[in-house]
Amino acid sequence: MTIADSGFMMENGGSCLPYTPEQEKQIVDDLMNKSESNLREGNLYYVVSNRWFTSWQRYIGQGNREYPFNRHFPDPQHLDVVPSKTVGRPGPIDNSDIVLNGNGFEGDDLEILRTLEEGRDYVLVPREVWEKLFDWYKGGPALPRKMISQGITHKKFMVEIYRLCLKLTDSRDNSQSIIRLSKKASVHELYGMVCTLKAIEQEKARLWDYFNKQKQTILIASNRTLEESTLQMDQDWVHLCVLHLQILLEVQQDGYWPSGFGMDSTGNELALVPMEPPRSSVSIAGGPTLSNGYSTVQTSNLYRGSALGSTFTDMEDGYDGLRSVAKGDRGGLAGLQNLGNTCFMNSAIQCLVHTPPIVEYFLQDYTEEINKQNPLGMNGELALAFGELLRKLWSSGRTPVAPRAFKGKLARFAPQFSGYNQHDSQELLAFLLDGLHEDLNRVKQKPYIETKDSNGRPDVEVADECWRNHKARNDSLIVDVCQGQYKSTLVCPVCSKISITFDPFMYLSLPLPSTVTRIMTVTVFYGDGSGLPMPYTVTVLKHGYCKDLSQALAAACCLKSDENLLLAEVYEHRIFRYIDNPSELLTNIKDEERIVAYRLPKKRAGLTRLDIIHNCRQQCTPDSRKGDEKNFFGTPLVTYLGEDAQTGADIDIAVARLLSPLRRKPYPLLSKVHSVKENGSVSEDNPTNSCNTQYGSGNQSEYSTELEEMSRWELSFHLSFTDERGSSREPIEKNSLIRPGQIIRVMLDWTDREHELFDASYLKDLPEVHKNGFTAKKTRPEAITLFSCLEAFLKEEPLGPQDMWYCPNCKEHRQATKKLDLWRLPDVLVFHLKRFSYSRYLKNKLDTLVNFPIHNLDLSQYVKCKDAPSQSNVYELYAISNHYGGLGGGHYSAYAKLIDENRWYHFDDSHVSPVGESEIKTSAAYVLFYQRVKAAATPNGTGESSLGHASS
Repeated sequence: MTIADSGFMMENGGSCLPYTPEQEKQIVDDLMNKSESNLREGNLYYVVSNRWFTSWQRYIGQGNREYPFNRHFPDPQHLDVVPSKTVGRPGPIDNSDIVLNGNGFEGDDLEILRTLEEGRDYVLVPREVWEKLFDWYKGGPALPRKMISQGITHKKFMVEIYRLCLKLTDSRDNSQSIIRLSKKASVHELYGMVCTLKAIEQEKARLWDYFNKQKQTILIASNRTLEESTLQMDQDWVHLCVLHLQILLEVQQDGYWPSGFGMDSTGNELALVPMEPPRSSVSIAGGPTLSNGYSTVQTSNLYRGSALGSTFTDMEDGYDGLRSVAKGDRGGLAGLQNLGNTCFMNSAIQCLVHTPPIVEYFLQDYTEEINKQNPLGMNGELALAFGELLRKLWSSGRTPVAPRAFKGKLARFAPQFSGYNQHDSQELLAFLLDGLHEDLNRVKQKPYIETKDSNGRPDVEVADECWRNHKARNDSLIVDVCQGQYKSTLVCPVCSKISITFDPFMYLSLPLPSTVTRIMTVTVFYGDGSGLPMPYTVTVLKHGYCKDLSQALAAACCLKSDENLLLAEVYEHRIFRYIDNPSELLTNIKDEERIVAYRLPKKRAGLTRLDIIHNCRQQCTPDSRKGDEKNFFGTPLVTYLGEDAQTGADIDIAVARLLSPLRRKPYPLLSKVHSVKENGSVSEDNPTNSCNTQYGSGNQSEYSTELEEMSRWELSFHLSFTDERGSSREPIEKNSLIRPGQIIRVMLDWTDREHELFDASYLKDLPEVHKNGFTAKKTRPEAITLFSCLEAFLKEEPLGPQDMWYCPNCKEHRQATKKLDLWRLPDVLVFHLKRFSYSRYLKNKLDTLVNFPIHNLDLSQYVKCKDAPSQSNVYELYAISNHYGGLGGGHYSAYAKLIDENRWYHFDDSHVSPVGESEIKTSAAYVLFYQRVKAAATPNGTGESSLGHASS
């Protein structure tokens, strides 16, 4: 792609820049804030390549560690960034890496790559910001996108990154054209575009939903949006980067429509009578979701043709009533048609419709259970749609079902699942279980119940009270079958106040313990010069906090009780930032960064901190100390001056003490006493007071005495006061005064003499936080079992700083410790394995194999309630939702067991095939479904427990 020249004016060989980096930042900040306060539908945003935008952020001094994912710049007070990373002004705006058809197109004609992710590949900036950036930098191409509103009751504003892409087939010659327009465009607008494109009169044109190259639904020209239509993605395009919706154009000729109008999708002749709308009109989302995955749909009144002879069944014919039905012969073996990246939905549905208590319930007459009055429900529509879908799947035969009506209801009440982007099967499952519960809640009027604290009462009494209160407000099939109860214990770290609550759960989200760790290498420096710097490699939680890193380093380096560690990031031989917030996430520290830790005294209030950077000089002349020569090298050193430190001589002594471990041995530290000439240069002519003590590994106290002796003479090193960037310098003299309690930044000039006396190699080659093959000693990974995941879930841990607990005793929010325990288990127990890890900067998929029992999963030792001995805590696996591939794509399928046949099947969208029990344990297992085994049915009364993980 050709990018326009930036067009900056040149004057006297240099660029005449319109604004400084600081001014650019301030202008854009103001425009961003103004835009955020004026959100409305129709606002214009521009898509900008993150590659270019990050270079601009670095230029204005923001770096790229605080990326504005939500179209906000980071809060300056939380951005501890020193703009010392000198970065040149970026070139013209270059969006060539995020567009598909970059040649000869501009703006609305450009197709943005479908695999992109906001925050990682691109950013959205308001029109006013784009105009400023374009004015300053030129380039492009411009990628304008409009803001649309989503949601029925609670409207949300979001930018429509990907417009609908419709593939138009002309029935006259089978020619094909591509039309792109907003999902908010009306069907009438679609007719207008098609008729203009084909140069025909609108009265003579008719459009069909041409899903699977079959006439599905005729599109009536109206003001209804395409999002509200029943358009579906063609199955042939599901796995391609660009997804299309198929529409068919028919043109009336001589007063007649083309032959075949009166045929259904299989070619069977139908009576030419006016088509009536279905009894239960539904909505199907049209078009890909937005970059953040949200969309919405509303009820559609579009007419559709009969599909009685179709290969695929369809639920839009309406519900057959809720009378009891029996399972069909070999029922439960029907697949679900993929409507376009709906494999996540198909996987979750197959697991639910093969849950025996749910199957039994929805095959009966559940009319009286529908709760249309519940404000938290969906008027019973979700339960009706799910029940009808389950009945079709359990009817006789193996004909795949197209869950179009169910997807329409889902998209209407949960717009995050509309469109054709891939989603998370567990998130859908959570919504479905909660939505079904509310639609089937037997409690029509929920009573108000005031919660009580435990106040030292027996756990059994408190737990039963909480469960009764919960059931008084929530009573449904889902509560009966899928909900359990856990005990939560919070302990205040200040007053030791204990708060115990008992809460319901629908599923358990388990972390994968041995895959949530991270290897980090940090170099530790002594702040008192008592030892050489040493790199330490420690293992910490990947999503832990900086305090975890400090604790691991403290143990590794045998930190003394009167010391603590100060972490810092080093960049270009200067301290880029101090990492002094113990609650900062470790995900903020990248593998390629260089982190150091300084061992410093705990009691340092009122002391003066000394930061030292190193500058290499070949020789020292009288004028060089005042010059601007800069050649930084090595790692900065940090120490604290004593309470009585007041002059430059004290700084000189501190520098000598820090460098003492680096001295080459043997050498006489004071063999040449310095005298100052009139011009201020240093000579080493007087050897009279030589000291022959060698300080290779000599006595530290003896060396300290020598350091104090040095203060009688002139400074031993060429030192200058400087700033945090090392851009300024002011020579330090023996009598230069310092202000106690301040931070003093000093530049140490290394001449040939310093290189001769000290080994600077210890200050160089600072290792990265993690580099493959650096210190890593390959170890065999620990086996992960379902029990180890459960134990990690139940482990006591401190609350995060964003989840502080309000202590009723202290009357303040505290970072309490939290411990979970299982109290009562449901009949159907669902385990969610947290394979997807998310942070502000990274998203990752964990493909670790988890060894889970298929038979006799015994959880007795984890259940704290012992008052129900007749209740079995042994479970049998009956379904698995699998995820294959990585983030942002991949594929979902399901394994489910037909209990009547005692046989496992693989449900891969519309394809269903038998599978051996030995084949269902894979690293793709994502959500596990277990059913309680009746106590009498447990072989020998025992099950597989955490003490014995025999393979099933």
